[in-house]
Amino acid sequence: DADKEGFLRSERSIIQTIWRAARHINGKAILYADKITGSMRRAMDETDRRRETQLAYNKQHGITPTSIKKAVTDILEGALGQGRAAGRAFDRVAEELVQYGRLTPKQLEQQVKQLEQQMYTHARALEFEEAGRIRDQIHHIQAGNLGLPD
Repeated sequence: DADKEGFLRSERSIIQTIWRAARHINGKAILYADKITGSMRRAMDETDRRRETQLAYNKQHGITPTSIKKAVTDILEGALGQGRAAGRAFDRVAEELVQYGRLTPKQLEQQVKQLEQQMYTHARALEFEEAGRIRDQIHHIQAGNLGLPD
C-alpha cells in the first residue's frame, strides 16, 4: 500500500521504513504499489543518494559493513538495564518494603509524606528521573497494602 498518499505514506515515513530495514545486514524494503507516487519517488531518490554517500565513505575509510554479534544475555541485560545492577535495585526495593512492613500506619504515613516532599523537590529541580523513582517507591509502599490510601 505504498502508493496510498497520506501521513504514513509520506516521503519521510517511507524513508524511515526503508532505513529501518537497511540497518539489518540482509534487510530489504519492498514497496507494494500499483503506481509510483511522488512521495515514493522522492524517498527512493533520497535512499539512492544516501546509499551512494555511504558507499563512498566506506570505500574511502576502508570500512566493510558487518553485522554486530551479541549473546542473548547481552541483549537482555541492555533491555532490563545494567543486568546485575538492575537486580540489586530490585533487591533494594524488596528490602525497603520489608522495612516499611515493620512501621506503624502513622509512621508509614509520615514516611510517605517525607518521600512526597523529596519527589516534589526533585521535580522542581527538573530531576524527573529521581522524582519518578521516588514516586514509584511511594506506589510500592502503597501497593504493599500497608494500611495507606492510594
